[in-house]
Amino acid sequence: MDIAALVPNSGKKLEIETAYGTFCRYPVKTHVVMKGDSLEKIMDDYVRPYAKEGDMIFISEKIVAISQGRAFKIEDIHPTKLAIFLSRFVYKTPYGIGLGIPSTMQLAIDDIGKPKILFAAFCSAVTKPFGVRGVFYKIVGDKGRAIDGPCDYTLPPYNHYAKLAPKDPDQVADTLEKHTGLPVVIIDSNDLGREVLGKSRSAPAVEVCKAVFADNPLGQAAQQTPVAIVRRAETMASADTAGGN
Repeated sequence: MDIAALVPNSGKKLEIETAYGTFCRYPVKTHVVMKGDSLEKIMDDYVRPYAKEGDMIFISEKIVAISQGRAFKIEDIHPTKLAIFLSRFVYKTPYGIGLGIPSTMQLAIDDIGKPKILFAAFCSAVTKPFGVRGVFYKIVGDKGRAIDGPCDYTLPPYNHYAKLAPKDPDQVADTLEKHTGLPVVIIDSNDLGREVLGKSRSAPAVEVCKAVFADNPLGQAAQQTPVAIVRRAETMASADTAGGN
């Protein structure tokens, strides 16, 4: 199938120029991923028809977590007094709840452990009067940063869910690379920043992956495009030239 059929999301660009070259990011629309869905089948159904040798596959960490059963209905999460207390002090952004509500803070306590969460909260409280922000998330790491709660723009039914980070993301990426034959990157991206949570062995360096997704081409709302096929623009030009000979 012609990859030109995969068009950028509204307000996003197909190409991005980076210090590592120019890349095209083709968003791939899928069905609404649910618990138990096979990521391999998603690759077969939606990615394989367009991908070719030399491409890379970038996957939103959200669908990996959801497929693993690491997304939970808000009403099924029962925050403790500690989670309620700590969530009051988390900075909330327009691009995600993070640990700023009791339900997501409880997920963090359960998944990361109470001692580390308390240590992160203590360090944050000590440094905040000096204008230092982000200490809490630096200590809890990617597992903490990837936890998020329901937002109005989230695709139903997940506008009523909170989710954890995906489990064993490097292993998931390696498994998908073996299945597809293409490098795989699992990324947590929004309009504030991006974190590479996992990547397969042949995927490029983290710095390259972040540069490729600097403008969050998959979007943060209900685009229903949790996967992108990434292709170097030079590769496309070479293919076009060969086709014209």
